[in-house]
Amino acid sequence: MDQSIVQKIINEIEHYTPKAGVEHVGRVTSVGDGVVAIDGLSRAVMGEIIQFEETAGRPLSKGMEAAGALHGLVLNLEEDGVRATILGDSARVNEGMTVKSTGRILSVPSGDELLGRVVSALGEPLDGKGPFTKATMMPVERESYGVIDRKSVSVPLQTGIKAIDSMIPIGRGQRELIIGDRSTGKTTIAIDTIINQKNEPAEKRPICIYVAIGQKESKTARIAQQLTEAGAMPYTIIVDAPASTPAALQFLAPYAGVAMGEYFMDRGQDVLVIYDDLSKQATAYRQLSLLLRRPPGREAYPGDIFYLHSRLLERSACLSEEKGGGSLTALPIIETQDGDVATYIPTNVISITDGQIFLDSSLFNKGVRPAIDVGISVSRVGSAAQTKAMKSVAGTLRLVLAQFRELEAFMQFAQDLDKMTADRIESGRRMVEILKQRNGSPISVEKQVAVLYAADKKFFADVAITRVSEVEALLLEFVDGQYAKELAEIRKSGVMSEALKKKLDRALEEFRLAHGELFGSQPVASSK
Repeated sequence: MDQSIVQKIINEIEHYTPKAGVEHVGRVTSVGDGVVAIDGLSRAVMGEIIQFEETAGRPLSKGMEAAGALHGLVLNLEEDGVRATILGDSARVNEGMTVKSTGRILSVPSGDELLGRVVSALGEPLDGKGPFTKATMMPVERESYGVIDRKSVSVPLQTGIKAIDSMIPIGRGQRELIIGDRSTGKTTIAIDTIINQKNEPAEKRPICIYVAIGQKESKTARIAQQLTEAGAMPYTIIVDAPASTPAALQFLAPYAGVAMGEYFMDRGQDVLVIYDDLSKQATAYRQLSLLLRRPPGREAYPGDIFYLHSRLLERSACLSEEKGGGSLTALPIIETQDGDVATYIPTNVISITDGQIFLDSSLFNKGVRPAIDVGISVSRVGSAAQTKAMKSVAGTLRLVLAQFRELEAFMQFAQDLDKMTADRIESGRRMVEILKQRNGSPISVEKQVAVLYAADKKFFADVAITRVSEVEALLLEFVDGQYAKELAEIRKSGVMSEALKKKLDRALEEFRLAHGELFGSQPVASSK
């Protein structure tokens, strides 16, 4: 051996100073399905991060030496040890491996740096645009704000969807459930709401966070592409925990999303968080709980399944001015089976939220899009989260539609109808057509007010039902071009003054004169 190398080793040994330290360690006793049982770690706390020392036990397979440290999350505290879930590749963990306590609670990065990015449930970048360098770490589990720190919801969150903004208004700081069967347009409503925030002034525009839980990766990629094309990604964060990820990450993803949102809320900004969907989170949590040997309850869900969703949704708030005046609005999504809203998970979430938007598959199949059932959809904040202009034109809308649905059912058995009933049915049919909307086409609130004002004035009464959508589009184009100043005033003031009503009446008259061929007397009603 080279003498210089020997001398170097001797010098290292002579100058070595041992460093004293205490580490809290345990040992893996069993591992399977992403869950480990650990002997020791008597001082571990619930939700603490632990680190697996991969030098212990069997040697690492090829390529694992370069991998980052592997962590776990403590979820069960037991008499003789703890049980934890592995936050990563469970193939890297084996029996006999040493586990070290870190003393840290699970946190995820947040901040302006995350805007426009796609991240995992642990806040790791998934879009290949590089790591985060200036992000602030936010705890995944945090106590929600108390009643004293909040104020009542009063500022509207415009979705751009006529049926919602007029009849089921959502306020900033509210929790509004979107519920319905598979493939009825639940995600579409959420994505349109994100796109519609482009219509808000930059200083009032909410930060949007879309949390994809247990979804196909192709669906999330398509949503990211749609938001990019619509110009909505600069104010949006996508948190992705696809179906291919372990159940633990699907369970944690909504908490990661709300933690990222709380960073902006604490700074006085408005935030919108969409959880798509919580029924998949509940399924992932049930799987995890059974693996952790927790006692199963109703439908094999654990006893704390209600607390799973309540502690998440309670973090939505409209903060008082003393706390900065920020807000966090939640739009959780729940999938039902055959329209049954009375099952375990849907009833749990309905009782936690401030209202629900129910999507009916039968309406969807009839071509009514969005397929919102106005009868059982409700917003418990109500008109407190509406502008005066919208209130003035949408006041009787819900009643008109409810009467139409009732008469429509009755009409199947009636041989002939009196004129008043026939007129109501025709009016209802036209209102259904007016409320239809294409995917990815949210409408700004001032244009909604203009259309609903026209409908209230029976402007579409002489238009063929098949052409109502066409006339509506032409009317919006005309008003946007000729009366842009009036539309801007409706948006700015939020009030329909008498002067504005007169100008809109003039606009409707001018349009009718210019497009007379679209208006003509229609048959009153078919007497089926």
